[in-house]
Amino acid sequence: MEKYNHKKIEKKWQKRWEIDEPYKAEDFSEKEKSYLLIEFPYPSGDGLHVGHSRPYIGMDVIARKRRAEGKNVLYPIGWDAFGLPTENYALKTGIHPKEVTKKNTDTFRKQIKSLGISFDWSREINTTDPKYYKWTQWIFLQLIKKGLAYKASVAINWCLSCKIGLANEEVIGGRCERCGGETEKRQKEQWMLAIRKYAERLDKDLDDVDYIESIKIQQRNWIGKSNGAEIEFRIKNNKSRIKVFTTRPDTLFGSTYMILAPEHKLVQELKSQISNFGEIEKYIDDTKKKTEIERTAEGKEKTGVELKGVKAINPANKEEIPIYIADYVMVGYGTGAIMAVPAHDQRDFEFAKKFDLPIKMVVCPHYPAPTCPVLDEAYTNEGHLVVSGEFDGMENDEAGGKITKFVGGEMKTTYKLRDWVFSRQRYWGEPIPIIHCDKCGFVAVPEECLPVELPDIKDYKPTDSGESPLVKAEEWVNVKCPKCNRAGKRETDVMPNWAGSSWYYLRYTDSNNDKAFADEKNLKYWIPVDWYNGGMEHTTLHLLYSRFWHKFLYDIKVVPTHEPYQKRTSHGLILAEGGEKMSKSKGNVINPDEIVEIFGADALRMYEMFMGPFDQAIAWSTDNIVGVRRFLEKVWRLQEKVSDNKFDFNILLDGAIKKVGDDIEAMKFNTAVSSLMILANAYDAHKNFSKENYSILLILLAPFAPHVAEELWEKIGNKSSILKEKWPEYDISKTIVDKVQIAVQVNGKVRATVGILVDEDEESVKEKAISNDNVKKWTEDKEIKKVMYFKGKIVSIVTN
Repeated sequence: MEKYNHKKIEKKWQKRWEIDEPYKAEDFSEKEKSYLLIEFPYPSGDGLHVGHSRPYIGMDVIARKRRAEGKNVLYPIGWDAFGLPTENYALKTGIHPKEVTKKNTDTFRKQIKSLGISFDWSREINTTDPKYYKWTQWIFLQLIKKGLAYKASVAINWCLSCKIGLANEEVIGGRCERCGGETEKRQKEQWMLAIRKYAERLDKDLDDVDYIESIKIQQRNWIGKSNGAEIEFRIKNNKSRIKVFTTRPDTLFGSTYMILAPEHKLVQELKSQISNFGEIEKYIDDTKKKTEIERTAEGKEKTGVELKGVKAINPANKEEIPIYIADYVMVGYGTGAIMAVPAHDQRDFEFAKKFDLPIKMVVCPHYPAPTCPVLDEAYTNEGHLVVSGEFDGMENDEAGGKITKFVGGEMKTTYKLRDWVFSRQRYWGEPIPIIHCDKCGFVAVPEECLPVELPDIKDYKPTDSGESPLVKAEEWVNVKCPKCNRAGKRETDVMPNWAGSSWYYLRYTDSNNDKAFADEKNLKYWIPVDWYNGGMEHTTLHLLYSRFWHKFLYDIKVVPTHEPYQKRTSHGLILAEGGEKMSKSKGNVINPDEIVEIFGADALRMYEMFMGPFDQAIAWSTDNIVGVRRFLEKVWRLQEKVSDNKFDFNILLDGAIKKVGDDIEAMKFNTAVSSLMILANAYDAHKNFSKENYSILLILLAPFAPHVAEELWEKIGNKSSILKEKWPEYDISKTIVDKVQIAVQVNGKVRATVGILVDEDEESVKEKAISNDNVKKWTEDKEIKKVMYFKGKIVSIVTN
């Protein structure tokens, strides 16, 4: 028998699949549709690493199984290719971003195909293709028509070195994550999308989808829905008012000070009354160097400065209370001001302790006892009101609305979610289809003139002014106004890379349509996506933005559902050997090309599924892939044992079919592979078995190791592809039994399987193992030194 030659086999079948295109999805098939989606990759200059391939392989296993079950599977691929990393790489190397993108996508495509991923390549998309971003621009124009896109002056993080605006997540300790340079806050005119208008639906509609609970929690935390009251505090000797939103109006009588965000407009308006304004200005400057994440981190030491000379009046009891600024209060959250009730809010409690401010308990846990407890931390549970005037003795959950009415406030629902900053002052992004006209203002480019193509410019370096490099493309910038035909200028900011990724799943349904972003019939057939898997790092913003765009498109009647994805799951990272995150700078990135060359694509695929729970991070180990390779070699050798004799594997075989199928659907790929190994070991422990037995093993193996499964399928005499075979059925009655088959090892190698009762006692199991005929062959004339039973799994025998 020839040896298992992965290079020859994988090359053969990849070439065959390229010609036969067995993974093309069929629009409007009578089969049940199954739309499976991965987060399309950003094609970096470093190429694919083994962490990228894990989710592709995982969903590929599911796609291959579902095709075998007779479903019409759409499993597409494309490239999220606009963005700052490509632009930075281009600036560093002097290679134009367009060339960089082509080179990188070519590399990624070649690498992915070498892994045998069953993508439908006929639907491949690229966000940098004008034929694609024409429709990204079209969606933006619809948002403008409905008043959901507008321009406003907002504070952004600005890197003084990169000369570009940064997301909050890209700033650490006041420095740019990419270059380490200093950052500052700058006010800039930005295009905004009014996602806040969809906040309630984005929150409520999570009830209608099958997302893992941690994802729903992340979404809801970011949306930040709060029910409470809006209340005004007067400022002593001033006409200004401080408006606050609080979820605890029942504690109003316990408010002993107020805090404003350092950026709150009242701070500047009250300048003439503030006796320590120099100290205030310094604190504001220091705050500008911090990100929102740093400012709001749990457990962070509280800092702040009192506005000396200014007092607020508590509207409930008319007491004068001090006003502070503190960086943990954000101007974009709520009203940018809070009423501090230190007895009943832990952050306020910590602040009050530090600055020696009054802590007044107004919700008492053991009313009507004459005293409330001395607090070591804020009391946030239920109780009766005390020191609250006419509301004393009332249960606190009843008092909120009444106290709000008493002080002239209003019950409201608010959201932490803020409108989406949609501008980027860079080159490599989708042009925003707007023309600035001195007479007409912002004018949308007519739809028939789309796409507004990104010009090829040689000088795409960031500008000192903070404007996009596109301002230098004068011939492209200077155009006629579509309304009045006077001189106008194109918008030079570009869209964020979030734009193209917010709707790409829709384009896959009809990727070559030049009349619409997708045909209505295609959308009705394929949408919603049945199962979307991606990284945990994208389960907040990307998912939220995508759901927002989809809901908007549903409102304007161009998509058929109110949610884009029916099911969403996540995968864990593959870490470098030693448990560190893979990083080019650390030199610990594992290139799949090297693994495929040495061990084969099938071994890589199976190892990535076997190495640990799919939803958890796990460290790579090249040493451990050797065991998976040996397993494939064992399956290869099993072809020699195929005969006309049918051995009744009975419970083991039916149990394996059920276990592997169930585990694939539950993304428990590691235990599915383990079941395949147990089944193969059981086969190997016998002299021969039937072609039917072997065929079932190969069909179950095929989603994980498609190349070797195809080759062995052909070798045992089948003329058609294993891809056309049905997923095996099992007898449910044989999977609900008191008996199980377990493997028996002799000196570390499986030599037999034995049937045992589930609850059989240990000594009986050991006796069965030792007396098995196959085991006796390997233990006769030897002293048995140790017999170990791992319940329900294996018996291990050690001889001298």
